[in-house]
Order: sequence, then structure tokens, then C-alpha cells
Amino acid sequence: MTPGRRSSTFTRLLRHGFTDASAAERLLDSAELAPVRDDPFLLEALGATADPDLALHGLVRLVEAQSGHTARQELLDTLIAAKPLRDRLLGVLGASAALADHLSRHPRDWEALVTYEPRDLHPGVAEFERGLAEATDPISLRVAYRRCLLSIAARDVCGTTDVAQTAAELADLATATLRAALALAEKAAPEDAAVCRLAVIAMGKCGGHELNYVSDVDVIFVGEAADGADESKALRSATKLASHMMRICSETTVEGSIWPVDANLRPEGRNGPLVRTLSSHVVYYQRWAKTWEFQALLKARPVAGDLDLGAEYVAALDPLVWKAAERDNFVVDVQKMRRRVVENIPAAEIDRELKLGPGGLRDVEFAVQLLQLVHGRADASLRSGTTLDALQALAAGGYVGRADALQLDNAYRFLRSMEHRIQLYRLRRTHLVPEDEADLRRLGRSLGLRTDPVTELIREWKRHTGVVRRLHEKLFYRPLLDAVAQLAPGEARLSAEAARERLEALGYTDPAAALRHLEALASGVTRKAAIQRTLLPVLLGWFADSADPDAGLLNFRKVSDALGKTPWYLRLLRDEGAAAENLARVLSAGRLAPDLLMRAPEAVALLGDGDSSGLEPRGRAHLEQEILAAVGRAENAEDGVRAARGVRRRELFRTAAADIVDSYGTETKPAEADQGALVDRVGAAVSDLTAATLAGTLRAVVREGWGDTLPTRFAVIGMGRFGGHELGYGSDADVVFVHEPQEGVDDREAAEAANKVVAEMRRLLQVPSADPPLLIDTDLRPEGKSGPLVRTLKSYEAYYRRWSLVWESQALLRAEPVAGDEELGRRFIELVDPLRYPAEGLGDEAVREIRRLKARMESERLPRGADPKLHTKLGPGGLSDVEWTVQLLQLRHGWAEPGLRTTRTREALAAAQAAGLLGAEEAGILDEAWVLATRVRNAVMLVRGRAGDTFPSESRELAAVGRYLGYGDGHAGDMLDAYRRTARRARAVVEELFYGA
Repeated sequence: MTPGRRSSTFTRLLRHGFTDASAAERLLDSAELAPVRDDPFLLEALGATADPDLALHGLVRLVEAQSGHTARQELLDTLIAAKPLRDRLLGVLGASAALADHLSRHPRDWEALVTYEPRDLHPGVAEFERGLAEATDPISLRVAYRRCLLSIAARDVCGTTDVAQTAAELADLATATLRAALALAEKAAPEDAAVCRLAVIAMGKCGGHELNYVSDVDVIFVGEAADGADESKALRSATKLASHMMRICSETTVEGSIWPVDANLRPEGRNGPLVRTLSSHVVYYQRWAKTWEFQALLKARPVAGDLDLGAEYVAALDPLVWKAAERDNFVVDVQKMRRRVVENIPAAEIDRELKLGPGGLRDVEFAVQLLQLVHGRADASLRSGTTLDALQALAAGGYVGRADALQLDNAYRFLRSMEHRIQLYRLRRTHLVPEDEADLRRLGRSLGLRTDPVTELIREWKRHTGVVRRLHEKLFYRPLLDAVAQLAPGEARLSAEAARERLEALGYTDPAAALRHLEALASGVTRKAAIQRTLLPVLLGWFADSADPDAGLLNFRKVSDALGKTPWYLRLLRDEGAAAENLARVLSAGRLAPDLLMRAPEAVALLGDGDSSGLEPRGRAHLEQEILAAVGRAENAEDGVRAARGVRRRELFRTAAADIVDSYGTETKPAEADQGALVDRVGAAVSDLTAATLAGTLRAVVREGWGDTLPTRFAVIGMGRFGGHELGYGSDADVVFVHEPQEGVDDREAAEAANKVVAEMRRLLQVPSADPPLLIDTDLRPEGKSGPLVRTLKSYEAYYRRWSLVWESQALLRAEPVAGDEELGRRFIELVDPLRYPAEGLGDEAVREIRRLKARMESERLPRGADPKLHTKLGPGGLSDVEWTVQLLQLRHGWAEPGLRTTRTREALAAAQAAGLLGAEEAGILDEAWVLATRVRNAVMLVRGRAGDTFPSESRELAAVGRYLGYGDGHAGDMLDAYRRTARRARAVVEELFYGA
């Protein structure tokens, strides 16, 4: 061979798509291909395959495998003379290494590709049964199955059939194979076959006439006694036949296996009998079946055995399938099923998952099946087991928008084509897009992408999964808007009844009101209505994700009505990715956040991701600066405090919104896993906000009554949760007030001024207004409710020296200056430090007194009728248990352990563990219980809009608390059990550490 010729051939091979032109040149020069080496059609046909190198290698192996010169010459002559065979054979060899292996083992099977008649183009079950007719055992059945599969693959890769037709042919071949396998089982045990009737019901993709190349074939078996036979004996015989049939298909032989036959969709799954009578099936589905089992029955189809019995099975269960949407738990089940389960997919594979990944095949299939269950009960045209046929029927009936249906149809076809070609290569069950460059190149070329196969494939794949992800939720909600909007003449739309059914299925308890809200928001031809129609399909899905979709939609309408004329509101929701989802979460999570928002709807702006501050809590210094500036601009104290309360309302909303978003998570950000961090953020934010509000109120009152200088120095000391930076949404501000007369000021004048300040602060913070009141609680002052509201520092010193009780020392553990004269506040702390951290620790009698107080409180203060085990404050293992235990450790050891000298419960607990005063396990148990009880109290306030120490009794409120705590729909019982378990473990630690048990 001259160098010039080699160079020319080498270049031609590269131009025709070969990647290893040197190896291809050697194969073309081999003796096997000598007769056709120079044929121009051969190289062109090889270049048209998905993988020319693979096709050429397979062809050489096939020629080598022929039994002699005559057989080889017959193959090569036919290959050159018959274009249909050439395209089919080389197409298969270039797409499937597994079928090339089959041809090399069975070299005459290429003849199955020669026939090219109209009836050969779309064979059905009868044709495949003829193709399998000569099989006499499991091995010959496998060979015949692969021969039939060869013809399906040939039509597929040549474009003779589209992906839906290919999937239907694969299902028909599976039907014929199941029939052949059952015939072999019956032939092996004629005595069993004689006493029973056995029907094989195809489920899943086989039942839906949309099978993959390699897939489990899902089946259910129905058995009855033959005339005159004993039923129990008949069922044993039917079970033997069914088991043998499954083994014939599933077991690995020298010719491999066909596919696994999976009967786990039967009643009771693996735990149930393999074969049941028809009446047993009916009873199970009437009494015990779950919603997903009715969803599975959408694809039930008799395929083998006694087809009359199979038809009776379908006729008996069909009415139950179409009543599934009327079941009491349908909404909860649907909401569970709508949430894609991807936890079991390894993180490294989730982005390559064609079936279960985001925007994958399962999203389309599930959406279509759900809409069938909801609307198929009233519209028989929707009752198809085939995904694409059902999608077309949904569009024709107006249940899905036509444009959306077309996009989903295209995406589903592309993704199924990818799945088919990936599986065809090795005939292995997989749904993962390969990572290897050569595999991606073959895959891209097999789908007709020839310019830059890898880049084009990835781009198209991502585009189609993006379409599915975008339309998955929209599919449910867009027709609801069309039902209340003005459509073009001739456009199909949901009827009012169908829209009601759709909303009920998605969790809306008052669908008529929901439709009114949608009509008010989205009808008309204004730009505002057009934007709402774009936003609402996604928002409705997020509302349906919550425990109270109706409230979410109602609140959204209220906010939209209030802000509808502002130019930035809808633009914010449309253009800033996080804003719309954050708003949906906030509006449907309970009453508190929406109530705060309705009082000043412009706070919606805080939810956007364009604002750098967003939902991050403002620090105390920043808040105090803003509030003091607002007070300074006000004309009088009332206006100043009104401004301060307005800032407080806005910041409470910011804190609540951030808490909700972090607790629920979003599509781009998972829920915060560290529950303690969530509690700490809320506690710090609300405590800082309360301190800044008190500072502003104090400034406003002093300025109005006395100008720049009050006759007495004045400080506010935070106590309880306030001093501990642990305030919740519904907490009062526990404080004590201290003053010290200015030099030269009479004590009486100073006292009068101090008392006037306290009285006016309390009044102004509770004046009825649109802003929530801030209640000041002074019950922790010396002498409690009987003592003066405000004392001088000297008065505190005298009282504590002579009269102080142990409970007051305990209360002072939380004392921290929060507003007013900083130096006076510091001196107050210096005064009380020896009381709360007594030298050498607390004496035994004082310890016994604290224990007596705690025991009395447990017995006397728990509300009548409350379940102690679920009371977050006073119940066993609740907040009181943990806090008193930690505070006893502080009183006993704070003098020696500096880390214990903190007002914060969790900090003190960690310091006690670090000092060896309790073990890591004990500290963890107490911390978990305290955090959980605090989260429950926050949740109750967010959900109900008012404070509470116990779980709500109303089911929807309880579910909303559960969602906030990370429990899905239907798991409120699990939440309560988890709380009881956590509290019980904490109480055991308290018994040991606090009571010395």
C-alpha cells in the first residue's frame, strides 16, 4: 500500500466519524472484509452509525463467526446489495455491543434483519409469539428473545419507529415472552396447570405499553380454581406455576437472563402471597390499599395466562382506582408523593439521573398520573396507562395547557430516547447518563447529533430537564388560572367542577374561595394580571407544600391588593429568584408573620435577594441607632414610641420570615439542620430588638418630660429570657428598674421622676395601634408584685443585704443591663454578682429550698387539663427543668468557674460540661430538650399568632407546627412521640443532677 493511499483512506475514515482510523484501516484490510473493502456504500453506511469503530469491529466479528466461505459470502453480498439490511445491521452493531456479542454467538440471526415488508415495520404480540414459538426451554427462549430484540433495535436506530413505538414493541415482546415462559412452566407441570386458572397482570411500564430495553417487568398474579378443583390446592398450583414462570425469565444461563420479573406491587408486597384469588384482591384494595397502590393500578393490563380472568380483575378494580381521589387521606398522600424522593440517590449521581433526578422522567410520569387520578373519575378519556397518550388526552380535555403538554411530550420523548440508547449499548439496566467521553459521543450520535455530539447532547439534555422542572408544578396550576381567565375562542379549559377537584387534590379545603382569589388576581388584560398569571402557578405549588394552602393564597391576595399599585412589588416577585418563594413560605406558615406583614406590606421588600441585608437580623447597635434617630425626629413621645414600635414590627417580621425560610428550606437551599442555631438566632434578634425599643422609648419619655437630663440616673436591667438573650416571639420583657438621683436632686423628686418614666414607658408600649404591644413585666423585682416598681441602687443594696431570698439570687443569674445609664447598669451588676455567684457556692439548706420551690411549682402552676408530658415550660423535661438544673450548677459553682458566669442557658450548660460538672451525653440531652421546647414555643406563636406552651389541638395548626419542625404531612404523631421521648430523657438527667436521685 502506497503512503498516499494510506493517507487518503485514513482521512476518509476520520471524515466518516471513526475515532481510531488506524485500527479501522487494519480491520478494513483484513481478509474477512476483502470482498467489500472498496465498496463506497459500506464506508458511508458505517459513518452513519452511532459508533463507526464499534460497528466495524462488530461486522468483522460477525463475518468471522460465519460457518464457512459460502455463509460469509452470502452475508457480504446481501450487505452490499440490500440497503435496508445494511442500515439495520450496521446501525445495531454501532449502537449495541451486547447485540454484537449475540450475533457473534448466533451468526445466522442476522437473517432476522433481512425481511423488510409492511407487516414487519410494526409487529405486535402475535408476530413476536411466532418469533418465540420454537423455544423449548429457558435457553432457547433467551436466544429467540434476543433475535426479536434485534429487529426492534434495528427499527429503532434506523428511525423506522419512534421512541413511543419502540417502547410499545418492547412491551409487546415482553407480553409474548411471559406467555412463552408460562407455557414452558405449564408444560413442566401439567397437573398443576389442570387444576387452576392463572392470570398474569402486567404493571408499570410493561402494563403501560412503554417498556425500556432493560427493565424489571412488574406483574401481579390472580388465581382461581378450575372447575371442580379445590381452591387451596388450586392456589398452591398457581403459585408454583407463577414462581416457575418468573425463574424462566429471571435466572442467568449461558445465554444470560431475559429480565427480572418483579411481583412486589402485589397486595402486601413481599410479605403477601404471590397469587391471590380475585375476591381476595378486591377485599384488599377496598380495605387496606394505599393511594400509591391505586396509582400503580393505572397501568394494570392482562397479558398472559387466563385473559378472561385478567379482564375480570381489571373490571373489578377499575372503579376503585377512579374513586381514589375521594379517599380521606388522598390529599396527604398526594402531598407526600409530590415531593420527589431523591435521598437514596448517591450525591455524585443525582445530576446524571435520567429517571429520578430533578426534571427527570419520573417527574413527567408522576404529574400525568396524579392528574389522571384527580380528573379521570369524571372523564373516561383520560384512563390510558401510557404516559404520552394520557398527556395528549389531558391536553385535549383542557386539564393541561396545550403548549405545556407539547413541551412535556418533546422532553419526555428525548429523555426516553436517551434512556433507551444508554441501555441498548450493554443491555444493562441503568438510568445514569455516562461520564466517559466516548460513551457520550456514541449517545449523542445515536440521537442524530453529529456536529459536536457531546456538547450538543449535554445542551439538549439540560434544556429538556429544565423544561420538565419548570413545567412540573405549572402543569397542576396553569389550567386553574385559565379556568378563571379570558381564553382565546376554541381553547379548552377546566370546568368549574374540574378546577374544584384539582384544588381539593392539592390540599385546598375551600376550593370555591381559592377560585375567587385566583379570579381576582389573574383575570383581565392588564399588565398586572399578566404578571400574576406568570407567578401564580409556581406560588400555588409552594402554598400547597404548606399545612394551610388556603391561608397562603388568601394572604397573598391581601398583600397583592395592598401593594398592587406599587411598581416594584410584582417586579420584585418576578425578577428576584428568592422573593416569590420566600413570600409563599411566609404567607402559608401561620398567622404571625402575615399579620405583621399586613400592617405594613412594604416589608415584602425584605424578602428579595437583591437587597444585601435581606433577611439577616440587624445588630443591636444598628437597631438602636435607627430607633433613636426616629425618636429624635418625632414631635412628641407618643410619635417617637410609635416610630420605635414600627421598627420593632418590621424587624419582628424580618426575624420571623428568616426563621420560617430557614426552617422550611427552599428549592435552592435546604432547611437549616442545626436547630440550636435557629433558636439562638431568634433569641438574639428578638432580645436585641426589645432592648433597642426600650432604649428608644426611654429616650422619648425623658425628652418630653425633662428635656435632655432626667433628675435621676436611670437604667433598665433585663431579667429572665430577656437578660439571657432568649426571648421568643411571644415573650414579655422581664425587667427591673434602678435609678440614682443626680447630684443635688432631692430623693423624693428623683423617685417621682423615675416612677413617671416607668409608668409612661409601660403605657406608650401598650397603646392600641397597628403595631404589636410590648408588655413590660416587673414581677422579678424585690418583694415581687408587692414591692416598688423602681428602686435606687442603695435601696437594692439594703434589700439584698437584709432580706434577699434564694429565689431572688437565682433570678439574678439572668440580670443584664439593656437600656439607660450604662455606668449605673454596670454598678448594679457589681452589686448582685456576690448574690448570684456566692463565695464557696450555695449552702445545703439553700439547695434544699430551691428543690422545694421547684417541686411546688411543678404541682401548682401547671394549667388544669394540660398534658404534662407535652407542656414545654413546666412539663417533665421542659424548659423549667433544664433551666433550673443549669442555674443550680451556676449558683453552686459559678464562684469558681468563670465560664458559668453567663446569663445564657446554652452557654452555661456548655461551660458546666467543660468544667466536668456533667458528662457530654447528659449535656447533649439537656441541650436538645431545651432547644426543642424553645422551637415548639416559637412555632406555636408563628402558627397561631399568640403565645402558648403546649402543642395546638387543631389538626391543621398541629401540622403547621410539624412542618416548621421538619416533619412532613401526616407525621404529627411522630413529632409528638419525638417530643415525649426527648423530654423523658431530659427528665431522667434532671432527676439525677437537680434532685440528686
